[in-house]
Amino acid sequence: MKQNLKIAILMTLVTTVLLGIIYPLVVTGLAQVMFHDKANGQLITRHGEIVGSRIIGQAFAGSGYLHSRPSAAGNGYDAANSGGTNFAPTNQKLIDRVNSDVARLQAENPGQPIPIDLVTTSASGLDPDITPAAAEFQVPRLAHERGLGEDQVRQIIQRHTYGRQLGFLGEPRINVLEVNLALDDVSPLAKK
Repeated sequence: MKQNLKIAILMTLVTTVLLGIIYPLVVTGLAQVMFHDKANGQLITRHGEIVGSRIIGQAFAGSGYLHSRPSAAGNGYDAANSGGTNFAPTNQKLIDRVNSDVARLQAENPGQPIPIDLVTTSASGLDPDITPAAAEFQVPRLAHERGLGEDQVRQIIQRHTYGRQLGFLGEPRINVLEVNLALDDVSPLAKK
């Protein structure tokens, strides 16, 4: 009995040190050496300041910016509260929010069909990408606010459009932060 207890305690200590300290340090070290950018959240910096991440969405409310899809994560894009609302399609709060978003978007671009990802949240609430249709819907507003031609805005969006992974996985997508930074490079908005 004493021998079994001694072995159990020793195994607990050894596995705790091995799997709780050594293994995470080795994996973290390898990730930093082999995939430094990805291991650190694919952060984007401008003028020495972190402005966001390629893989975590953020809200853009200004009319001169490409808007992300809505987020239900916390107060919006809160990584600590990642997740959808889990509201049923018949939930009145969800219906009211979607109707409000549809009305706002119809006023922005009358007569145009509204892409579904501009009124629905992603499962994580942190999606950094939108569909090409959602970006195209916003082109007239962006061109007007930035004083650019619509074709110029489309070219910027096209440069930041990613195709399917491995040619067949997923759908084409546009990284909202990258497009907004490119728009700022070409035609900065006046500070208000």
